[in-house]
Amino acid sequence: MTVAALYICLALLFTVASWLAPYLLLKLLLAWVALSLFVVSSAYWLNSASVFRKRSDGSIPWYSYWLFIPFLLGAGAYNLFTRRRDTVPAMQRVAKGLFLGARLTTADLPELQKNRITAVLDVTAEFAALDGLSQMEGMQYLNVPVLDHASPTTAQLKQSVLWLQQQRAAGRRILVHCALGRGRSVLVLAAFLLSRHNSKKAEQALALIKQVRHTARLNRHQLAALHRFVDGFDSPDPSPVWLIANPVSGGGKWHEAEAEIVSLLSPFMTLEIKLSNAGCSARQLAQQARQAGCKLVIACGGDGTVTEVASALVGSDTCLGIIPLGTTNALSHALWGISAKLMPVRSACLNILDGQSHAIDTAHCNDKLMLLLAGVGFEQQMVAAADRDKKNQLGQLAYLNGLWQAVQSNHIQSLWVKFDEQPEQPLDTASLVVANAAPLTTLLAQGRGAPDLTDGKLDITWLLADNEDSQFLGLAELALAGLTNINPSVASQSCQASKIAVRRQDDQPLHYVIDGELFEAKTLEISINPTSLCVMLADDDTEDTPVS
Repeated sequence: MTVAALYICLALLFTVASWLAPYLLLKLLLAWVALSLFVVSSAYWLNSASVFRKRSDGSIPWYSYWLFIPFLLGAGAYNLFTRRRDTVPAMQRVAKGLFLGARLTTADLPELQKNRITAVLDVTAEFAALDGLSQMEGMQYLNVPVLDHASPTTAQLKQSVLWLQQQRAAGRRILVHCALGRGRSVLVLAAFLLSRHNSKKAEQALALIKQVRHTARLNRHQLAALHRFVDGFDSPDPSPVWLIANPVSGGGKWHEAEAEIVSLLSPFMTLEIKLSNAGCSARQLAQQARQAGCKLVIACGGDGTVTEVASALVGSDTCLGIIPLGTTNALSHALWGISAKLMPVRSACLNILDGQSHAIDTAHCNDKLMLLLAGVGFEQQMVAAADRDKKNQLGQLAYLNGLWQAVQSNHIQSLWVKFDEQPEQPLDTASLVVANAAPLTTLLAQGRGAPDLTDGKLDITWLLADNEDSQFLGLAELALAGLTNINPSVASQSCQASKIAVRRQDDQPLHYVIDGELFEAKTLEISINPTSLCVMLADDDTEDTPVS
């Protein structure tokens, strides 16, 4: 029986007991136990340790404690009972400077000090870190949450190994522990030993550990995860990583996020922080990073900052990492989906640490780089209305307010448009958007659904100007297209092209926006540059299946 099935059966048993219990208080108590076990079973079905909400410092939020108290009491009692009957010590030295052990208790603190251990890697998801641990002088701690009997993802193993390498390079003695020091911690330590010796002999590494800790054992899924890791692991590039931050993006979010970013990234890379200013732009700093031989440059700011940094990296083998600290962070949303909105800083840092470089399309818009989109009409008017003061006051609502004002005014522009090598054609519209990438929330770019960053095409969407209410119907159509990829094309039209040219029929300057920046010119010319920028994106770990 799988662990998930075991917990679901227990949850059903307590549900029935709650239903049959004669007293209300007993019913509520049994229902609480059932709910806790149902949630734990869902964690195993989804192979997601995040349900416990354990933080990187090892703490668990109070609301998680209350939800999981029935489970935690049972797990804690089993852990205590098993440790008392265990035939091996709580922690053991496996190799020089490397210790393997069970979950730490207050009684283990003297042993930590005796062995001069100053770094702890905790791979439990269900137990909070020992409070006294953080009070020990010079102690380094990292939590990589993994469910009991389950295996970490390849990304988690990579993260753990890189952290262990950093701590050993600093001369620290390290303890790797899980609940009992038998499975999860054994897997992580074996992966580290194999990476350190550039070996792919997983069984030999496990045999070395078992010589010291004979209770160590991996189930077949954990062993498969170890083989996947050693087959694909490459030693990290020792070259420095430049983090280029715009300190005024998003109303000064950098100052709030700096400590978290540094704590997440610095254990795994040699990080050099560079701040852009009036005298030195983000683009100039990115150019300097390339000259310094950086293989990875991280842009930390809004979409404008990201575009500046990317403009210096296009066409090179230097990879771009992105930490969104702007008002909208549309590119991050297009790349990573909803995670870019829910936990933007942490999600972005994990994408950089866990992912691989992927080539995406860019475009040139007149003499500017375009990562997202260019817009004439509503998009341009929306950005123009959302000035810095309004963005500081309203955040992303400033753009919604600007869009509403543009839709109400419904200013129709008469344009000449040329797609690829086709003849120039007239077009009357209140909104024309040319997109390389755009999240679902950017309605005006959804004529063909969400644009694909890797298809080598521009997605062009415009609203028809048939009557006064057509703009509202057009927005509804685009919302439908974004959700379903189906557009009735009653009040909007769309197509794809490799290049496009746009100008006004009265030959007056054309006002337009590129990735949130306002410009004007007589003619707007945009062309796609397929697979021209390397970006760090998280790997798909769907191959890692839940374990029995």
